[in-house]
Amino acid sequence: MFTFLLILSVFISLLLIAVVLMQSSKGGGLAGTFGGPGEMGAIFGVRRTADFLMKTTWVLAITLMLLAIFINLVALPSSSQEKMKESIIQKKGLQSLPTRPALPPTQPQQTK
Repeated sequence: MFTFLLILSVFISLLLIAVVLMQSSKGGGLAGTFGGPGEMGAIFGVRRTADFLMKTTWVLAITLMLLAIFINLVALPSSSQEKMKESIIQKKGLQSLPTRPALPPTQPQQTK
């Protein structure tokens, strides 16, 4: 299940990148390509294409965020959850604590 959700999140990320790159604030991009002025057989109008891309961006972004939260809270493999009981800082801190140096053996003092 974890692998499927991870592949799904990568696919949604790539779709989101593609949709964002298709948008253009100056009327170019996909909106200008499919619905530009003077083109015959336009699939959408310029405004409808821009609205579609904006709504698609929002849906993909929200889906990606919810999927990331779901993967993090529910679908992580059990071995990862067991390892995460102690933070990395705590593990490194315990390993790097200085040990007390051994004292040299004491020799009895000779009195004169």
